[in-house]
Parts: sequence; C-alpha cells; structure tokens
Amino acid sequence: MVRAAVLPAVGAPLEITDIELPDPGPGQVRVRLAAAGVCHSDLSLSDGTMRVPVPAVLGHEGAGTVVSVGEGVTRVAPGDRVVLNWAPSCGNCHACGLGEVWLCANALNGSADVYARTADGTDLHPGLNVAAFAEETVVGASCVLPLPDGVPLADAALLGCAVLTGYGAVHHSARVRAGETVAVFGVGGVGLATLQAARIAGASTIVAVDVSPEKEELARAAGATEYVVASAQTAREIRGLTGGQGVDVAVECVGRAVTIRTAWESTRRGGRTTVVGIGGKDQQVTFNALELFHWGRTLSGCVYGNTDPARDLPVLAEHVRAGRLDLSALVTERIALDGIPAAFENMLAGKGGRALVVF
Repeated sequence: MVRAAVLPAVGAPLEITDIELPDPGPGQVRVRLAAAGVCHSDLSLSDGTMRVPVPAVLGHEGAGTVVSVGEGVTRVAPGDRVVLNWAPSCGNCHACGLGEVWLCANALNGSADVYARTADGTDLHPGLNVAAFAEETVVGASCVLPLPDGVPLADAALLGCAVLTGYGAVHHSARVRAGETVAVFGVGGVGLATLQAARIAGASTIVAVDVSPEKEELARAAGATEYVVASAQTAREIRGLTGGQGVDVAVECVGRAVTIRTAWESTRRGGRTTVVGIGGKDQQVTFNALELFHWGRTLSGCVYGNTDPARDLPVLAEHVRAGRLDLSALVTERIALDGIPAAFENMLAGKGGRALVVF
C-alpha cells in the first residue's frame, strides 16, 4: 500500500488515501517518487478540460528511484535515478515515422490501463500514464528516462514537463535566435522555464507578461528584462518596448483566447507566435483574412515543447550542471500530497510558480 492523491470523478475533490500498487509485470518499472510537480494540466484533468479515464491518480511531472523492474526490462535497474516521461513515443505511428515523436498517436494509450486499486478494490487508472501523485508508481519501461549525473533528484521532476515544454517552445518550436526579442505570456512553472530558455538562447529583450504584479521578481530572476502587467494595452506596451515593431517571438503559456490574441498582436510583422497553453474548447480565437495576409506572422501550436525527451534530457542536464538552467528557481513552494488542492487553488488565482510535492 502506498499513499496517493486519487481523483474519484471529474470535478470531484482529490482524495489522499492508500492504494494497492502491484509489483511490476513484464516490461514495467516500479519507481519511488522523490518529487512531483503540480502542473496546470493536472488541474485541467481534474476539472474535465482534458479527459482521462477515472478514477485516476494524477501527476505527470516526476522523478524518483527505481525500486524494482519486471521481466525483460534492461534500460534501468533498481537504484537508478529516473525522470518520468508521461508521453512515451511508440516508434511505429505516422508521426513517429516522421520523427515528430511529440505527436505520437499512441503516447497516451497507457492512461486507459488499470494500474492499481483502492483499499476497497476499485480500479484506478494512471493519469497521463505515470500517476506521479503517489509515494510510488508502476509504469511502462518507456515511461522512464535515466537521469544524468549532477542534477538534484527532487528538482529533476521539473524536467519531466515544465522545463522540457518551455525549453522546447523556445528552441524547437519558435527557434529563437541570438539577439531576437521575445515575449512570454504567463509566469507560472512553464512560463518561468520559457524565460530561462529565452535567456539561454541569447534573446536580447525578454518581456514577461502576467496578470499578477507580484510575479515581477520571479520573472526577472528567470531572465526577463522587462515586465508588463496584463491589460487591454499589453500589445501596445510591448510594441513600445521594441521600437514600435513588436517582438520577434511571442510564447503563450496560458491557454486563453484573449491571451493568444494578445500574443499574436504583440508579434512583429513576419514574427512567430507559439501557443503552449492548453485551453478549453470554448476558447475561440478569431482572425480576419486580411490581417493574416498583411502581418505575415506564423502562429503555431506546441505540444510538449516539440521535444524528444530522450534526446533533450541530456542537453537540459548539461545546462543545469553549467549553471545556465536553475531548476529550483521555478519552485515557489514545496508541499506534501495533501497540499495539492491548495496548489490548484493558487494556480486558479494566478499565484506563484511551480508547486513541488516532495516525498
């Protein structure tokens, strides 16, 4: 039995309870969690914005130590430090064949599996494959990535989603070049990672945008050279900070129609707007045909930072070791399992960066 945060039904409060976790079967790995990040996607799963089978144990951003492995597992062994990969690529679908592993058609198939049970025998699903909101979890071997040396294990949890997403949005999706100007909308965990990635890329002016004035210090510590409190004048303010042109690249990390539209309007003619935030179906963004022609901007979605975790994790680890990437700077509170509901409330209120569940 291990302690876990269970979502009994969509829209229901999380229940912190004991669950029965089996030994790993063939091709599976049991991991003792060191930490798990509380991501906005977890909130979206709990309220039904994104759908997963329930009851489920949520949590998809985690790191820990391998406890045991099932038959046929050779990539990791007991005692290895690992980062959980919530979107493992199958290697066989059309997207994987194109090398676009972040779009794998089968990446989330494991979410439909029954991986554990409650004390009364109710079947549980692993939210987004890995069920990181638990003291221990059992996952497929493809869902674990060996953690390179020199990275603190608890902080490494952030590499599993926030940092891969933010870094990938800058380096793989928007492809920011040294000297370019960048605006980042939303200073949560992913936004803070995006700001650091823009700094690493050598961006000149880096504008952070958020509804909360209290996040300015966090944003500047992550690399922002300018800070704008979101308002109806945001696009005009950003053009004013960039010689009247707008930024070369805008990265939207919120997932709201008004923010996406503002990011688009803040981008220079011929610039790139990348949408990282996950919004609901009710968030409709509109453009007229003439402005699409006139502005010549590129608008693109970005899934998991357009990253290949197996390729990019060693790169991120090297940035950590060299001091260019500060994982701890993304964390504004360290909590226990029973602190997750309050962390959800803080996200809804736009407070703080990343909350980290430490076991």
